[in-house]
Amino acid sequence: MFALVLGAVRTRTAQVLTILVLATVAAAVAVAGPWFAYASADRSATADLAAAGAAERVLTAQRGVNTAGDPAGALTAFAGRVRDRLRLPIGEPVTGLFASLTLVRGASGVPVRVAFRDGFCEHARLDGRCPSAPGEAAISEESARRLGVGRGGTLETQTSMVSGTVTVRVVALYTRQDPDGPYWASDPFRGSGGLDPVFVPVATFRDKTLWTATSVYDVVLPDAMIRGDRALAAELAAADGRLGVDEVQLSTNTRRLLGTIARDRSTVLRGVLTAGVQLVVLTWFAIGLAGRYTSRARRADAALLKLRGVGRSGVLRLVWGQHLVPLTLGVLLGAPIGVLLARVLIGGVPGAGDRSAALTWSAVAAGAVLLGGLAVLALIEAAVLRRPVAALLRPVAPGGNPWWAALADALLLAVAAAALFQARSGSAAVGVDAAAPALVALAVGLLAARLLGRVAARAGRAALRGGRLRLGLSALQLSRSAGAERLFALVVVGVAGFLTAAGGQWAEGAARTERSTADLGAVRVLTVPGTNRTALVEAVRRADPGGRAAMAAVVSQDSEVRVLEVDTTRLAAIAAWRPDYGPVTALPLATAAANQGGLPPITGDRLTLRYRRDGSQPVALSLSLRHEATGAPVTVSFGVLGAGERTVDVPVGGCAEAPGCQIVNWSLTSAPDRTGRTRPPPPGAAVTVRELRQDGAEPVVLDVTTLGDIARWRPGTVGSALDVAATGGALRLIADRNSGGQQHVGAELWAAGTRGPLPVVLAGPTPEAWRYSDALLEAYGEPAPVQVTATVPALPVVGRSGVLVDLDATRRLSGVADPGGEFQVWLAPGAPSGIVDALTAAGLTIGTDTTAGQLAERLRGQGPAAVVRFALLTGTAAMLLAAVTVAVGIAAERRSLADQLTALRRQGLPARVAVGAGYSGPAALIVTGVLTGVLAAILSVAATGTPVPAFTDGWRVLSTPAPLSPGVVTLAALAALILFGLVGWLALRPLIRGLHRC
Repeated sequence: MFALVLGAVRTRTAQVLTILVLATVAAAVAVAGPWFAYASADRSATADLAAAGAAERVLTAQRGVNTAGDPAGALTAFAGRVRDRLRLPIGEPVTGLFASLTLVRGASGVPVRVAFRDGFCEHARLDGRCPSAPGEAAISEESARRLGVGRGGTLETQTSMVSGTVTVRVVALYTRQDPDGPYWASDPFRGSGGLDPVFVPVATFRDKTLWTATSVYDVVLPDAMIRGDRALAAELAAADGRLGVDEVQLSTNTRRLLGTIARDRSTVLRGVLTAGVQLVVLTWFAIGLAGRYTSRARRADAALLKLRGVGRSGVLRLVWGQHLVPLTLGVLLGAPIGVLLARVLIGGVPGAGDRSAALTWSAVAAGAVLLGGLAVLALIEAAVLRRPVAALLRPVAPGGNPWWAALADALLLAVAAAALFQARSGSAAVGVDAAAPALVALAVGLLAARLLGRVAARAGRAALRGGRLRLGLSALQLSRSAGAERLFALVVVGVAGFLTAAGGQWAEGAARTERSTADLGAVRVLTVPGTNRTALVEAVRRADPGGRAAMAAVVSQDSEVRVLEVDTTRLAAIAAWRPDYGPVTALPLATAAANQGGLPPITGDRLTLRYRRDGSQPVALSLSLRHEATGAPVTVSFGVLGAGERTVDVPVGGCAEAPGCQIVNWSLTSAPDRTGRTRPPPPGAAVTVRELRQDGAEPVVLDVTTLGDIARWRPGTVGSALDVAATGGALRLIADRNSGGQQHVGAELWAAGTRGPLPVVLAGPTPEAWRYSDALLEAYGEPAPVQVTATVPALPVVGRSGVLVDLDATRRLSGVADPGGEFQVWLAPGAPSGIVDALTAAGLTIGTDTTAGQLAERLRGQGPAAVVRFALLTGTAAMLLAAVTVAVGIAAERRSLADQLTALRRQGLPARVAVGAGYSGPAALIVTGVLTGVLAAILSVAATGTPVPAFTDGWRVLSTPAPLSPGVVTLAALAALILFGLVGWLALRPLIRGLHRC
C-alpha cells in the first residue's frame, strides 16, 4: 500500500502540489500566529511602559513618625520595616522626611514643606553649595522668585503641631535634573500649596519643632516585574495589608499600568486567535474544494481497486495516503516559514516566559491545519468512494444531494446572523461576534453564489437562442461547472477579508496619527518644569519673536474641567488644528475683542500715592505687583494711611529691570496688631485713590482715565466684601461688613484684564456647576467669570471635556501665586533646529521632547495595532488560498472545456469565439467574485464596524477614520483583480494554445 501511495503521489504531481501549497501557506500563517501574538504582547507591554510616566512605576510608603531627635535612626528603622513587609524583589529605595509648615514672614500663611531626601544634591542642579549643616537649605529658583529670597536669605516657618519656629538659611537655589524621571516622581517632594519643597539635611529634623514628620520610602518597580509578573497586583494588595498593620500607607499608580498591560495582552491574544481560527477554517474549505476538483483521477483508481477486491478501508487508505503526504510536507515546510515570518513582522521573539506557550500553540495550530485538512478530505473522499464502481468510472461525477448543500448554507447563514446580532448588541461576552465581519462576508458570498448560478443559466440559454455564442457558452459553462458556487463564495470571502484587513490597517495608522497630534496639540511639544506662566510666555516670545515657530501652553485642572491655556496670538500658526475643534480664529478673535490692554508698567524705584482716607479707624493699603519677565511677585506697602487727603512715597524693589511690573491688585486691611498680623478692614472704612506716580520714564501710572474707568477693576471674591466706585476720575474703595467669618483676609481689588467675562471655548457638555450658577474658573486664586464663545465636540489635549482659554489672560488672573500646571512649548512643523537652544538661552529648562511621530510609533507597539497587522497577514493569506483554489478549479475543468470547444471548432465555431468563451467563463467568475467581495467588505464593515478597538485605553476623542476609504477600496480591488487574473491566465494557457492549434 505504501508503494501504491508513493506511486500515486509521483503520478499526480499537480494535485499533490496544490494541496502542498495550500497546506504550506496555511501552516505558515497558523504557526506564525502564536509567535506573533506572544511577541506582540511583550512588545505592547514595553510600549505601555514607555508611555507610562515615572510615577506609574514608583511604589511609595508613608507613615507619620516621631523622630525623638534622631531622624536618621527613625528613617532607617522605617525603611527596614517597609522592606521586610513588602517582600518583593526590588532595588534600593530612596527615603526621605518632610514636615508641612507655614511661612511666617514675607509670603505669610503660604504652606511649604521642609524636606530631606536621599541623594538630593546628585539629582539637582545647584546654584550654590549643597546644604550640609543643620539650618542650611536649598530652595527652587521659582520659589526664590516668588518669595523674593536669594542665596544668603532666610526663611522662617512654623507648624501648628508644635509651638515654635524653624529658621533656615538659603545656601543654594536648585532646579531638578530629569524632572520627569523616577527620582522626582514622588508627590511629597514635587511641591505643596504652589511652592516647591525646601530641602535641608537630615540633621535639621533634630529641631524639636520638626520631631513630628512624615517618613517616605520610594522604590521603582523593575520593568520586568511589571511586564512579566501578572500576579503583581495581588502581591501589592497583600503587602498593603501587611503594612497597614503598622499604619503605613502604601500608594502606587502601577495598578493602572498593570491593567493597561493586561488589556493589551488580552486584545492581542484574542485578536490573533480569532484571525488565525478564521484562516484555518477557510483553509479547510479551500483544501476540501481543491480535493473535490482533483478527485476525478482518484475515482478511477478506487474503481480499479474495488474491481480487484480491495475493501473500502484499503481504498480509503490509498486515497488518504495521497493527501497525507502533501499535507505533512506542507506543514513541515510552513512551520519554520511561519516562525521566520512572525519574527519579521514583529521584529523579535516572545519573552522567555512565553516561549513554551508559543511553541505549544504553534504545534496546536499546525496540527489543526494537518488533521483538519485530512479530516475534510477524508469526508469528501468517503462520500465519493461509497458509490458503486460504475459511478466511479463515469467521466463526470454525479452531483451531490442538494438538500445537504442547502442545509449547510442555511446553518452558515444562521451563524452569521447570530454573530451580527451579538456584534451589534455591544455585549462584552466573548463569542462569535469577533468573527462577525468574516461571517457576514461569507453570507453575502453564499447568497450571491446561488444567485450567480441561476442568472448564468438563464442568461446562457437566452444568449444561445439569440445567436450570441460567446456569451451563451461562457454563461452555461459557469452555471454547469461543478463546485463553481463554492469557488465563487471562497473568492468573495478571500477578497472581503483582504479588503477589510487592508482598510483596517490604513484606518489604524490614520487613527494613530490623528491621536498623536490631538494628544500633543502640535507636531512637537516640549515640557518645561520649574517655571511660571509669565516667565514661560516671556521666554517663548523672546526665543521666537516672529511667532511662527513656538507657542507657550499650560495644561491645568479647574475644579470642574481640564483647562488648556494657549497664547492665542500664535495658535493658528503653531497648533495642529482640526475641524473637530471648531474655527481656529474663534478664541483669538474673542480674546482680542475683550482685551482692554494693560495698565502702564512700573519701572521706577519709588511710588507716590495720592489718596483720601475716610473713617475713624486706621487701615493699611498695599499694592501687589508682578514682574512681566520673570513673574516674580513684588509687594508694595503704603503702610497705615493717615486720615484725610494725603500723599505717601514708598520704595519699590524688583521692577527696574525691563519690562517692569504690572499691577495685580490692591489690598485693604486693618492696621497690624502687636504681632504684626492684620485683619479685614473695619466696615465703612473708605479709601479714595486719586493718583499713582513713579520716578521712572513714564511718571504717571494711574490717572483720572485709568482710575475712573470701572471696567478696569473688579472686586475680589475671596476675603472681605468691598464696594468699588469710579467717580470723578478717582477710585473709591469702601469696606463692607465681613460676613464670611474670614478673620485674616483683607479686601482686595483686582486689575481686570478683559472687559466682561473671560472668553473660553468649551468642549463637551456644560459642567454641572455651570448649569445652576455663574460659569467660573476657580483655579487661578480668584474665581473668574467666563463666557463660552463656542462649544465644540473636542479640543486638543483636553479631549471631549475641557476648555480652551487665553494664556495671557490666565496669567493675569493668577496674580502673584502661580497655580501651577504642566508647562509646555508647542513647536510648529517648520520650527528651526536651533529653537530649543534659543528657549534654553531664554531661561527655560527643557524636560521631555515629544513629537507626534514618536507618539504614533509608541502607539503602534500597543495591542490593537498588532492585531490589525496580523489581520492583514491572514487577509493576504486568505486571498492567496482563494487564488490557488481558483487555479485548481480552472485546471480541473480545463480538459472538459477543451473537449467541448474543440468539438465546436470542428463544427465551424470561429477560433475567436472559442478563445473568448474559454476566457470569459473564468473571467466572469473572477470579476464577479472580486466585485462581490468588495460589496461584502463594505456591508460587513457597515454592519459590524471595526472588530478591533482603536486603542487599548478606549480613547474616543476623535471619530475613527472610515476603514474602507475610496482609495483603499480601489487599490485593494485592483490588487485582487491582478492576482486572480494572473492565476486564471496561467491556468488557461494550455487550453488557449490548444484552441489556436485547432
